[in-house]
Amino acid sequence: MPSSVDEILSILDLERLDADLFRGVGPDASNFFGGQVVGQALVAATRTIDGPFAHSLHGYFLRAAVPSRAIDFKVRHIRDGRSFATRQVDAVQNGKEIFCMFASFATVGAGLAHQFAMPQVAAPESLAKLSELPEDARRDRIAETLLDVRLVDFASFVRGRMDDGIQQVWLRVPGRLPDDPALHRAVLAYASDRTLWDTALLTLGRRCFDPGLQQVSVDHAVWFHRDFRADEWLLYHQDCPNVADGRTFNRGSFYSRDGRLVASAAQECLNRFDSPPR
Repeated sequence: MPSSVDEILSILDLERLDADLFRGVGPDASNFFGGQVVGQALVAATRTIDGPFAHSLHGYFLRAAVPSRAIDFKVRHIRDGRSFATRQVDAVQNGKEIFCMFASFATVGAGLAHQFAMPQVAAPESLAKLSELPEDARRDRIAETLLDVRLVDFASFVRGRMDDGIQQVWLRVPGRLPDDPALHRAVLAYASDRTLWDTALLTLGRRCFDPGLQQVSVDHAVWFHRDFRADEWLLYHQDCPNVADGRTFNRGSFYSRDGRLVASAAQECLNRFDSPPR
């Protein structure tokens, strides 16, 4: 049976069909995980770059994807400069574009430094896993996750409401990844969609299986601030600053265990709630 590392490397190891055309597949699943297409699109863009690493990506989910069916990634070279390079990636399935993304790459530079302090939370080894949630409090696809995810506030997650509007989890790939900074960025891009959109639901007192709930990701963005390893514990601090006009806005910060802010993420979702809050 393949390990989580083998499976995630398989997902992110795209087949090269042409110089700027790649094909990716995902695991057999009943639901499509949006982080898959984000991570794969970043891999496709990275394979057309010689040198610098990604510092940001911005993507839009355009159509629903079919789980386990191949996706083609077409890369356009928008800019190649001395310090920055930009790529556009169009993800196509069944002849239709399902996702589009711009990714920016930059050479490492020296300068001033500042960051918010990492929140003080319990160590991941002392916390329950996401897969240990009761059946009515989790998606069925959580059991298929390739990540080790630990809940900082397990009781609130079970109850289906975070009173302070903040969701915190520790996550990592449970196994050693190759020493490739570009790969670790792609894994974080994949992981950034794992719990982020649940933040709005927990803030509003809803659950993913509530009757009448319809939720679709609209866009997704990630910024990479500092080097990190995705096979070491990262604290994902998430909140939902705004819900309005049928859309929820979620944002997250990734901290390494030694307190460095290594990446940030943001996502907007389209939501329809026909059930009362808790």
